[in-house]
Amino acid sequence: MGENPSFRDGLLAAVPTLRAFAVSLAKNADRADDLVQETLVKAWDKQDSFQPGTNLKAWLFTILRNEFYSQMRKRRREVEDSDGSITAQLSVHPSQHGSSDLTDFRKALDLLPEDQREAIILIGASGFSYEEAAEICECAVGTIKSRVSRARTRLQEILAIEGESDFGPDALSAQVTKSAVA
Repeated sequence: MGENPSFRDGLLAAVPTLRAFAVSLAKNADRADDLVQETLVKAWDKQDSFQPGTNLKAWLFTILRNEFYSQMRKRRREVEDSDGSITAQLSVHPSQHGSSDLTDFRKALDLLPEDQREAIILIGASGFSYEEAAEICECAVGTIKSRVSRARTRLQEILAIEGESDFGPDALSAQVTKSAVA
């Protein structure tokens, strides 16, 4: 696309009246300047669609007006969140960490002896009481408690879990989501 000096001159000549119109629409000088700038960029980009000999100023005013109303429609869909309270509610822990933790847990669970794996799944995952698990496994309640305890200890060893801080999100993720909520 070649540069058209008369088109460029027409754009420059229209800037003061475009700005005045933009201020009357936007009621804000900064937004008006942004509107004028966006209008000039769109006009320059679409100068091939302008019909020489027609009213350039009217064409520019139409672009400006359409841009203003497009921005208004867009702003209606936006939510003001100056204090960050809405954004804080949207923060989530990265799912890839949970997925890899679950994969590690499944591998560790597979390393347990069958009786311990069965007991921990009945109590921890299936939600049975010790009495119900003992009845299912046809053994004493104390035996189930012992199997669950040994399974938990062994899982902690396999997964290198030393305390509660090893559960949940990593320290950086926890700090980010905690500060976003606070």
